Amino acid sequence: MTRSNDTPSLGLLPFFDQRILDRSWVEGLVRLAEDAGVESLWTVEHVIFADDYEPLYPYSETGEAPAAPDTVMPDPLEWLSFVAALSERIQLGTSVVVASQHSAAVLAKRVATLDALSGGRVCLGVGLGWQKEEYRACGIPYEARGARLDECIEAMRALWEPGLATYQGKYQSFERVHSDAKPAQEGGVPIVIGGSSPPAARRAGRLGDGWYPYVISAEDYAARLEELRAAASDAGRDADAIELTVWPGSFDFSRSFDLDFVRGYVEHGVDRLIVSAPESGGDDLESVKRLIGTYQDQILARL
Repeated sequence: MTRSNDTPSLGLLPFFDQRILDRSWVEGLVRLAEDAGVESLWTVEHVIFADDYEPLYPYSETGEAPAAPDTVMPDPLEWLSFVAALSERIQLGTSVVVASQHSAAVLAKRVATLDALSGGRVCLGVGLGWQKEEYRACGIPYEARGARLDECIEAMRALWEPGLATYQGKYQSFERVHSDAKPAQEGGVPIVIGGSSPPAARRAGRLGDGWYPYVISAEDYAARLEELRAAASDAGRDADAIELTVWPGSFDFSRSFDLDFVRGYVEHGVDRLIVSAPESGGDDLESVKRLIGTYQDQILARL
């Protein structure tokens, strides 16, 4: 994971609907991002998106998500495997895998394989999701999803340790098993907790290597950070070792280049700032290139 004592690193969320499955566009994007000094690329996960979903999206007053149900969302780890093969340095992040819908054994194996073949470049963001319909399609109960996520995190870490793995939980359980390959990163793949709620912040403090809130004001970010630090202290963990990733534009898309707005987050501690490719105003690679350069010049260089 990337930690900085000074200027935050820059991550890019390349979320462009059909473009995201255009091989030549993705190839160009990866080369562009790596050449421009972007530290990381981030993917999202929804296995399915219900056309008529119960409005439980937590980041809007109506409970409706900003993305249309037919938005193209490729598998995040498969997409990052393609990116890994095209790149040498760029970090591979998920924002987020809905890990409470996954088998810990299967997810741990997939992530470890990607980390090994990429030379230790994976940063696994995990979260709870919000669609009951998605859980139903995955064959997983919607209830107790927080406990399922906690167990998935703990079980994956057990599987990434050298030697035989044992984990006994209510939702994940195995005894003296081999799970190979192992991640390239010593200590396993860093796990970033996604979500802006108090429980998400506390989970990051208890279990996370990082925290990545979404659609959060600078004021609420500061408040959640206090809860994260308190939870870390209660768990006997070093809160300063938990990496902080923030996407200011997710809260106010119109203020991505407002230096004072971004400073409102950074003054509380940020290791990585995220921008999304649509913030460029166009879906061509030149627009994305301008976005990266402008953000580096007008925001990162002036923080």
